Amino acid sequence: MSDHVEDLLRHHAPQVLGALVRRYGHFDAAEDAVQEALLAAAQQWPGSGVPDNPRGWLIRVASRRLTDQLRSDEARRRREEAQTALAPPDSFTAPPPGEDRAPSEDDTLTLLFLCCHPELTAAAQIALTLRAVGGLTTAEIARAHLVPEATMAQRISRAKQKLRGVPFRPPGPQDRDQRLAAVLHVLYLIFNEGHTATSGRALHRAELAREAIRLTRAVRRLLPREGAVTGLLALMLLTEARSAARTGPHGELIPLDEQDRGRWDRDAIREGTALVEEALAEGPAGAYQIQAAIAALHDEAARPQDTDWPQILALYDLLLSRAAEPDPMAELSRAVAVAMVDGPGAGLAELAALEPRLAGHHRLDAVRAHLLERAGDTEGALAAYQAAAARTLSEPEARYLRTRAARLRP
Repeated sequence: MSDHVEDLLRHHAPQVLGALVRRYGHFDAAEDAVQEALLAAAQQWPGSGVPDNPRGWLIRVASRRLTDQLRSDEARRRREEAQTALAPPDSFTAPPPGEDRAPSEDDTLTLLFLCCHPELTAAAQIALTLRAVGGLTTAEIARAHLVPEATMAQRISRAKQKLRGVPFRPPGPQDRDQRLAAVLHVLYLIFNEGHTATSGRALHRAELAREAIRLTRAVRRLLPREGAVTGLLALMLLTEARSAARTGPHGELIPLDEQDRGRWDRDAIREGTALVEEALAEGPAGAYQIQAAIAALHDEAARPQDTDWPQILALYDLLLSRAAEPDPMAELSRAVAVAMVDGPGAGLAELAALEPRLAGHHRLDAVRAHLLERAGDTEGALAAYQAAAARTLSEPEARYLRTRAARLRP
């Protein structure tokens, strides 16, 4: 399947699903029907060509699949007949291509709110978002998360069952901000898993990172004045801009201060930097805006020694002061900034304060190893590198940490 066809399907999937849910209800059955329509398009369009109105084509095919499915169940068939008697004649007919009643992109945001419903766990929110809004198949989502397809299918099925009876409409004004925060958090988690996989052979899962960026762009088109949305998109772009330089020819991890900065995506950096400036001008800076500003300072440095560490430290202080609850990972990053400004001893003192909350976490061991090495404590650094390598589930990270440890052996 060509990239053009794949992009079209991903773009239209939430709008087609929104059209079916609005017209028929039955989110779970409608979502299955849309998946079948997407599969049919993926099989037919590369040979027969993309229809003049691809969204209308998908709506018609998905509607036929859905009505067939509903009629196959006697109880649902009776409900459908009762509703038909009360509804206008065309209520259960998908609009033909070009009709004014075709769905709008607003359905994308409504679907995101639905998929990130507070009744669902974070894992279920992520899986359902990737399938219902992203248009990914269950198999694709399972591969991205390194779990069996059957496990992911059960997770998605349970999530859809929980959403039965939930109205397909945006949240009310009283909980809109909280629900939007949940949507952004899910997109943030999807991106993080794509940019730095928590387990497996690959450091970078490009398909997840790209999908998170695509979905965040869609949200920003609908909410262009939301500083948190703009800041999150900026953060993703500025972070992903370095992806080509993060691994070597054999998939080995290359740390930030050793990367070939000529391989960084300058177009993404320019776009991300402009978005940071826009986000900061849209109101009080939240977590995504501040993290994006930190990423911009890293990306703007032509050489590692040009990095404005004092400013980065100040931004971490601001980030932590505004956090609603403690963020150990941000505190760990702040400890690195402290070490870069005040020396490795000061950074190690910060790590000691974090020990109770991060004991046993491989990232704490990895940062400690790096700072001990800078401080000249070869034996301590060797032990910390080995501990970090043993604790991480990411094979590229483990190889990198073992390589650093090997350099320190006598």
